[in-house]
Amino acid sequence: MFFRNLTLFRFPVALDLSDIEARLAACALKPVGALELSSRGFVPPFGRDATALSHCVGDAVWLTLGTEDKLLPASVVNDRLQKKLAELEQREGRRPGGRTRKRLKEDLVHELLPQAFVRPGRIDAMLDLQRGLCVVDTTARKQAEAVVSEIRNALGSFPALPLNAEVAPRAVLTAWVAGEPLPEGLTLGDECELRDAADRGACWKGTRAELMGGEVREHLEAGKQVTRLAVNLDDHVSFVFGEDLVVRKFRLLDGAVDALESVDRDDLHAELDARFALMAGEVGRLFDVLAPAFKLSAAEA
Repeated sequence: MFFRNLTLFRFPVALDLSDIEARLAACALKPVGALELSSRGFVPPFGRDATALSHCVGDAVWLTLGTEDKLLPASVVNDRLQKKLAELEQREGRRPGGRTRKRLKEDLVHELLPQAFVRPGRIDAMLDLQRGLCVVDTTARKQAEAVVSEIRNALGSFPALPLNAEVAPRAVLTAWVAGEPLPEGLTLGDECELRDAADRGACWKGTRAELMGGEVREHLEAGKQVTRLAVNLDDHVSFVFGEDLVVRKFRLLDGAVDALESVDRDDLHAELDARFALMAGEVGRLFDVLAPAFKLSAAEA
């Protein structure tokens, strides 16, 4: 179990989360109702056979938001709506107005919802209590904010805010590719995205590219700036960092995964526990490197 993407939020480290399990229990996932489109709530991180809705390793807390969404294709609704409208027009001799169309569509949705398939899903999150860091495994800002909102709803108060950099991320990333020293432990990867400074300007994307090569340098001299950059942290972590401060393609390398060699693979709980502990430690170490490089603001108490 490893997060693949990291959307980060800061919260005050003084926040008391000692009763988090009880608060999550009051907001556990409930099956989506017959006439509901969706349901949200917390589920056990270790899967349906577990009972605990949170898992703690040191200062790291693992949470999982469960989702259930009804699959009701718009094409199905619209097809039936057109048939009903045609029948009504033939019976009354006039085309139904907008208010009638809206009412018929709402009636159809209520009629079809109990028959719709349910799509389950989960979104993992981690709270780093030492750093006041909330990490959501997604690149979608809206989805990440929805998870934070559900945590806030469960805890009653959770003043978490998106990361804020006091320096322009583009400037920092561009400087690294242009040859300025990277923070200790970081090395360039083989992927980057460059864009013109103007909005909707030209974009160049390179994968398996030599970032210090001539082609990239020509783009930099033409005024393009780096908006995404692949970076490695020691021999433990590889990732792509963007100007939106989202970590994509987060992957633990052999240098980190070797620590799992001694874990009993026949004990699923022990293996998941070890994987989460390893990942939490590497995410925290990565954040400690990125925070001063981009002057990431701390949350106010």
